[in-house]
Amino acid sequence: MSTPLIEIPATQHRIDMGELSSYVGGQQLTDIKADDECVSLRWNDASQGHFPLLWLRDHCPCIQCRHPLTRERLFVPLADIEVAPQATLVKGNLRLQWADSHVSLFDAVWLHQRRPDNDIDPVGELLRIRRPWSTNFVPTHVLHADSMSEEGERHWLETLLRDGLVLLDEGPLADEEVSRIARRIGPMRASNFGARFDVYSKPNPNNAAYTSIGLALHSDLPNWRQPPDIQLLYCLQNDAAGGESLFADGFAVAEALRQAAPQAFRTLCETPIDFRFQDEEQDIGIRAPVIELNATGQLREIRFSNWIRDTLRLPFDEISPWYAAFRQFWQLLHDPKHQIELALVPGQMAAFDNRRVLHGRRAFDPTTGKRHLQGTYLDIDMIESRLRVLQRNP
Repeated sequence: MSTPLIEIPATQHRIDMGELSSYVGGQQLTDIKADDECVSLRWNDASQGHFPLLWLRDHCPCIQCRHPLTRERLFVPLADIEVAPQATLVKGNLRLQWADSHVSLFDAVWLHQRRPDNDIDPVGELLRIRRPWSTNFVPTHVLHADSMSEEGERHWLETLLRDGLVLLDEGPLADEEVSRIARRIGPMRASNFGARFDVYSKPNPNNAAYTSIGLALHSDLPNWRQPPDIQLLYCLQNDAAGGESLFADGFAVAEALRQAAPQAFRTLCETPIDFRFQDEEQDIGIRAPVIELNATGQLREIRFSNWIRDTLRLPFDEISPWYAAFRQFWQLLHDPKHQIELALVPGQMAAFDNRRVLHGRRAFDPTTGKRHLQGTYLDIDMIESRLRVLQRNP
């Protein structure tokens, strides 16, 4: 487990150094040097950091510089710091006295985690090291009861960020249990289907999910400018014949396409198309590519749903290449080696990254029994937030 992020309490301007030293979680400072440009530090693990003077003044944790309750910044860094502060070590931590006599006290671990050129955040790093599915990928199962503990909750949330899919088993057969699980993490993300939705066959549906037909692999709400990040699907009943759930790692498939057909990959990355949902009350649409990359060329998002693709509005000479690229991606996506299939059982919940992992289901026969899932969405910001809170208690 990564060292938890530690905030220095701002209960008073002159923090007692005995109290401050109790917050040290491993690293302590062994050497300091201050000049008119920066303060250079060395820790007991031999790592080093060089901190500009204005950065240190800007990050002073005292109650003059940070609100004592909200921890929000009060100091405004408008003037350069041109005179080196008086720097001293106190029980392995840093004390700075500035030219205007202001005193800043910094925890050694806090500084170590935030040293310049060290761009590693324990939770954000999980997003950068997503583990692509192998051909024999088996999703992690976590007992619902275990997820109620801090350690168990950390485990399933970290797995969710890493693999994009995790299953909770043996949960209660209780209405709104999915909502209770979601609210432990943060507010549910509402859509035009509500904050919490029921998935079952019903008359006059406004979405294919509310029928008994099979659903090809897709992401939810690609017609939104910001599709939901995380989806939770909780099974309450599943007695009908059929209805097996399908999942595929869209990132793994996109990388396979990049290797096998680089031009098709570029076409799906560089060609925005229209996605649109409309019924009697809503008409929600966006124009975006199927595959989105970040600034360094890494996969950021898969936006894929065949039945709510709108009219393909492209120049004549781009239409055939787009269809060819779409066909290649579709064929890879539906290759059995890229899919997993499972039958959700009552009390089981699938949690997955909707902007990475595509999901679907086999057709089912509603005359053979009832099938009822409840679902909701969460922003990935709340998953990261919850993990940061949990990591304060390693």
